[in-house]
Amino acid sequence: MKRWVCVFGFCAGSWTILAAVSVDVSKLPPAAARPIDFGRDVRPLLEQHCYTCHGPDKQRSGYRLDDQRVALSGGEGSAPNIVPGNSAASPLIHFVAGLDDDTRMPSKGDPLTADEVGVLRAWIDQGAA
Repeated sequence: MKRWVCVFGFCAGSWTILAAVSVDVSKLPPAAARPIDFGRDVRPLLEQHCYTCHGPDKQRSGYRLDDQRVALSGGEGSAPNIVPGNSAASPLIHFVAGLDDDTRMPSKGDPLTADEVGVLRAWIDQGAA
């Protein structure tokens, strides 16, 4: 099933739609089938794969994953990036799963494995606490 995802940007004092991207969510790896703990399961993935560009020292596109408020609301490129309770509608999952060729994350280095994406999906589906 394809879903349209709107990507927003802040330009000239107002929010504007920069692009609408169609992604095929049927290509997403399945969510992990176990309870996910942020500190044990999610934070290490974010630290390893994401914090270099979206952490305490650097925030590409104004987005950071070490700050819950910003992580949930989104950065300059899309908002919100995380939709608690719905990983399939979360642009963050589309980016790390490689569904959007123009916005694959991480942009440098090895992509996340299907199991790692599944952990992030389960965390978001379980409320992104």
